[in-house]
Amino acid sequence: MAKGLLVAGTTSDAGKSLVTAGLCRWLARQGVSVAPFKAQNMSNNSMVCADGSEIGRAQWVQAVACGVVPEAAMNPVLLKPGSDLRSHVVLMGRPWGKLEAGEWATGRKVLAQTAFEAFHDLSSRFDVVIAEGAGSPAEINLREGDFVNMGLARAVDLPVVVVGDIDRGGVLAAMYGTLALLDAGDQAHIRGWIINKFRGDLSLLEPGLRMLEERTSRPVLGTLPFLYDVWLDGEDALAISGWSGGSSAASTAVSVVGTTLSVAVVRFPRVSNATDVDALAAEPGVDVRVTADPDVVARADLVVLPGSRATLSDLAWMRSRGLDEAVLLRVAAGRPVLGICGGYQMLADSIEDPEGVEHRSAQTVAGLGLLPIRVRFDVDKHLGQPVGQWRGNSVTAYAIHHGVASRTPDGVEAVPFLDGWQSGPVWGTTWHGAFENDGFRRAFLTEVASQAGVRWRADPSAPGFASRREAMLDRLADAIDEHLDTAALRRLVGIDV
Repeated sequence: MAKGLLVAGTTSDAGKSLVTAGLCRWLARQGVSVAPFKAQNMSNNSMVCADGSEIGRAQWVQAVACGVVPEAAMNPVLLKPGSDLRSHVVLMGRPWGKLEAGEWATGRKVLAQTAFEAFHDLSSRFDVVIAEGAGSPAEINLREGDFVNMGLARAVDLPVVVVGDIDRGGVLAAMYGTLALLDAGDQAHIRGWIINKFRGDLSLLEPGLRMLEERTSRPVLGTLPFLYDVWLDGEDALAISGWSGGSSAASTAVSVVGTTLSVAVVRFPRVSNATDVDALAAEPGVDVRVTADPDVVARADLVVLPGSRATLSDLAWMRSRGLDEAVLLRVAAGRPVLGICGGYQMLADSIEDPEGVEHRSAQTVAGLGLLPIRVRFDVDKHLGQPVGQWRGNSVTAYAIHHGVASRTPDGVEAVPFLDGWQSGPVWGTTWHGAFENDGFRRAFLTEVASQAGVRWRADPSAPGFASRREAMLDRLADAIDEHLDTAALRRLVGIDV
């Protein structure tokens, strides 16, 4: 048996990523050499490693939790949905091709073999590997080709714990049903249950936990509390992190007594790397809302057009909802707009896709015409970790894009902004992660607040974004240490046998 553990879930968003990150940090604090792993990740939230490879953002932050350098083997297969029926495949950190819905049966064999080899590689170099599952292991319609849930557990002989989100309701039934739907071979790998996001009187839950243990013959390893203000780089780009649950309530996004800076993030159907706005949401006095409402876009102090995995179709979606008009009107009134990567490309005069990179055929469409650039999609993906400066503030970032922007010779006044341009109240860059740089983020928001006529000021005593992430990882590890059966967990991962 490999030394490690597979963290599965009763559903998507049950808390697998957070529990995995917490286990990684908990083990690392004990001096255990530990690495994260996810055989296959379907997400448009990704990150570029130091060697130029691309992996899921959740696995990158889990590597941070382990205190190790992120690498492609930690997420050997990354699927980036370009439509409901097609995904772009990143294999061992590099573009591999596309898979249509009907190609899964044959295409996944190569992916599975690569994933198993990557796991064995990590297992040979680290004491423990904490693997994260995907969706639910009870998706028995997908079991034959599965290599991320029970297929992985069987192939490399891993024990499995199942996490359930009690905040959704029905968690005991979901756990019992998960086990019941598995065949005997898969059931043998299920070793215990973890209740996640509990709030209230635990004594009221205890009878149900005991009955679950009796009926499944598996222990409940503990109950994790609902950890407010703990949100980490997630897989679901549409969720835009845990803070959006509180920030996306109905609102007109108007500044509070002129001191709160309101930010409206356009919720593209194929939004990617939406984690770019996490750092804005973490800044005191900045209220970030995710929206598809033109009125909210019109009234916010700053509008962000985030990244997109389908720039042309998301631009068409904007136009179909009248969001383009809302953006154009606010720019005409001198109110700030920021485009990042795909959102930056939408601000161009024109967007060309001559090789059908995003679609099956060549296309050229008019952009919003707010920056003096034209964009052309290359077949090759541009990946990197660029560095730069803006007004004396150092900036480190990462780049993931096919579109290449070039300045048009039309005489429109524009000044450089990172790798992009600023023209009046319109700002654009392809750089992801730039706003995680505290000095740059605060300087940019100060400039935007001035353009918007808001009396917002940065709080220099507020914790930086990286330190907030570290604090959240430690809170997760603390919760595991306090609320889970850590002796049982150590035995399961093979370090106390």
